[in-house]
Amino acid sequence: MGNEPENEIRQEPRWPAVLAILAVLLLLQILPGRIRLFPALVSYLLALVVLVPIAGAALTRGKKQWLQIERTVTLLFAIFSMFGTLANLWNMISMMLRYSDRVSGLQLLTSSIAVWVTNVLLFSLAYWQLDRAGPGARANSEKIRPDWLFPQTGVPEEAPPDWQPAFMDYLFLAYSTATAFSPTDALPLTTRAKVLMMLESMISLATILVVAARAINILGS
Repeated sequence: MGNEPENEIRQEPRWPAVLAILAVLLLLQILPGRIRLFPALVSYLLALVVLVPIAGAALTRGKKQWLQIERTVTLLFAIFSMFGTLANLWNMISMMLRYSDRVSGLQLLTSSIAVWVTNVLLFSLAYWQLDRAGPGARANSEKIRPDWLFPQTGVPEEAPPDWQPAFMDYLFLAYSTATAFSPTDALPLTTRAKVLMMLESMISLATILVVAARAINILGS
């Protein structure tokens, strides 16, 4: 009995989050140079900085030190990239209003799609790391107050034993918030959850109503 590992920690698979991070970096790269806020090198450095802790958390079987580093770095990446997304959106709106003859409808449409998808992915990463102290704490059923109430917790007989939300649940939450502009299946319970969902909805609304609508109007004329 005394030889059992003290820190045996169950883990949530990290590959969906890794794919989301890589997709964000790819989408930032395809934005036109006049709209993109940062040069390409910044995206490569961000990829290295954020993926190393995630790999460390996976390879060390979820040791608490690596889980904390992973959580901090992922949240910083999400926050930094959110500011970048807001700046890109502002650049698009400025170009559209001040230099409409220099930006084609196709450029506006593809850029608005890239910004919208990036918005969804970034907020899904933020939700994934914030709720119940992150994936490490959730995987081990630590008793921490949730930020969102998922329907599976209300009908435990319909969910697997010891069910906990994973990245895909937060991706669906972010997608629903960006499309419906309101909660769909998961309900926000804390102030920070409500603020984040309002911010995501506002970015999505501005992208769809201002930029994408203008792009379609140009293409249709």
